[in-house]
Amino acid sequence: MTHEESSDDGKGLRPAGATRRGALRGLGLAAGGVILGAGASTSAAAAGAPARGRPGACTYVLVHGTHSAGAYWLPVAQELALRGHRVVAVDLPLHGSQAFVPESYQRQDLAALATEPSPVAALSLDDYERHVTRVVRQAAAHGPVVLVGHSLGGATVSRVGDAVPHLLHHICYMAAFCPSPTLPTPDACTAAPENADALIPYGQIIGDPDRLGVMRLNPRTHDPADLKALREMMCADYPDNTFRQRLGSMQTDESTTAYAGRAVARTETWGRLPRTYLRFGKDRTIATKLQDRMIEEADARTPRNPFRVHDFPTASHLGPLDPTPVADALAALAP
Repeated sequence: MTHEESSDDGKGLRPAGATRRGALRGLGLAAGGVILGAGASTSAAAAGAPARGRPGACTYVLVHGTHSAGAYWLPVAQELALRGHRVVAVDLPLHGSQAFVPESYQRQDLAALATEPSPVAALSLDDYERHVTRVVRQAAAHGPVVLVGHSLGGATVSRVGDAVPHLLHHICYMAAFCPSPTLPTPDACTAAPENADALIPYGQIIGDPDRLGVMRLNPRTHDPADLKALREMMCADYPDNTFRQRLGSMQTDESTTAYAGRAVARTETWGRLPRTYLRFGKDRTIATKLQDRMIEEADARTPRNPFRVHDFPTASHLGPLDPTPVADALAALAP
């Protein structure tokens, strides 16, 4: 793999290698909120190759991670939009503007929250892929598309790269799952030995994921141990208020089926696309060693088309507090 240097200036936790139901193993957190679309198009779907926009401009389609939504991308999206690019930060189904909010969560009735059914349980990577593919088809009618996935969003990005490779200019993974034949699902990626130093908040899971069909968290918790666990996973380097902002925009539920979904992209489709990995060196959710393994396994499958790697050595899972270096790296992917 090739590296390009970039810079960015407890209790209730157990190592990710600890034994627990497979449904818990893929917990890659990212904070988010409502949908963001900067210059987003709603035109009819493109049927063929993407149209050409003005030189240097493209559409960035940004895919969030688990327990998250399009607003996770707001700081980076604003930077890209100010540079003249179109940006669509996608809300996956039942996330963001269409989020499911358990009634018991609103009341903070934790006993009821442990059993309240969730429509999110019915979602799968198929649903996520179809949704993002529709967005890409619309965006590609107006010029080149750069598709970016964070965390669990990487599995969706791989699926879309298979579905419509002819509509994509570049594909980018930001501290994201990139499944392979040996690590075919997000669950398998997280259970890999290279992720043993990552942290999973077993003590913060509400209810039984096997029965609920979702991994349920309580972002409104006031328990110090819960807050410490979530902060260490997400953004231990962020100021207190910024952490609380990100926590406040998280969603309670994420589908366990999505974590178990196979997302091994094909070399004849996804494998022909130029691709980049933004590698975070202080990630406690998708450990840096796991990121390296996923990059290496992808490169071994497509040796003539390796990842371009940008290293952010001090970045936690949510990324640098200053969005500028990430925006710089993404802007460099434009035609």
